[in-house]
Amino acid sequence: MFTVKRGVAAIAAAVILISAAIGAVYGGLASAEAKNAPVIVIDAGHGGIDAGVRGKVSGVKESDINLAIARNLCGKLTSAGFCAVMTRKSQAGLYGLPVKGFKLRDMKKRRQIIEDCGADMVISVHQNFYSDGSRRGAQVFFKKGSESGKKLALCVQDSLNAMENAAKKNTPLIGDYYMLECTQSPSVIVECGFLSNAEDEKLLCDETYQTQLSSAIFAGIVQYFT
Repeated sequence: MFTVKRGVAAIAAAVILISAAIGAVYGGLASAEAKNAPVIVIDAGHGGIDAGVRGKVSGVKESDINLAIARNLCGKLTSAGFCAVMTRKSQAGLYGLPVKGFKLRDMKKRRQIIEDCGADMVISVHQNFYSDGSRRGAQVFFKKGSESGKKLALCVQDSLNAMENAAKKNTPLIGDYYMLECTQSPSVIVECGFLSNAEDEKLLCDETYQTQLSSAIFAGIVQYFT
């Protein structure tokens, strides 16, 4: 549902983006529009003892790549005037003590952050893994029945597909994941590539490529609002 709050957020986003496009001096505008700027939560998946999947060749932890991309994306959104909130800011998880039930506590904490900040959008960053090592490319998931989520997923997926190094032109898929259920606002899970594929893994470990990925996700977000 497009609530009044989200309507104001969309207008604020448009003002931000149009002002940037015409080269306006943004310092004053940022403070003037700060209260109405869209709140975008960036969720770096996994963390702490939950490393996620690991690179088949290098053994790199998914959680570390997720955090690097999420930080980069957060910087781009903040510079553009959005209100960016990260669920996980360090390599640590959000579960407290690493004892039984830590995974559920971690997920609930992420949900609490999303709810407490009144998120207008949620982007959850992850990496994929599959038994067939030939599978490659970025894949975006959205919640079944969410038209706004589907629209966001299409925007982000199209932007990822347009990357010079895009291995495959994928289409967004419906996903039944906890992070997609944390808000009624548009939310997506972005699987940036397959750590089970040597070519994808090499790219995903590269800082330049991580920056390209965050730029593509950012462009998809901008496209959604415009």
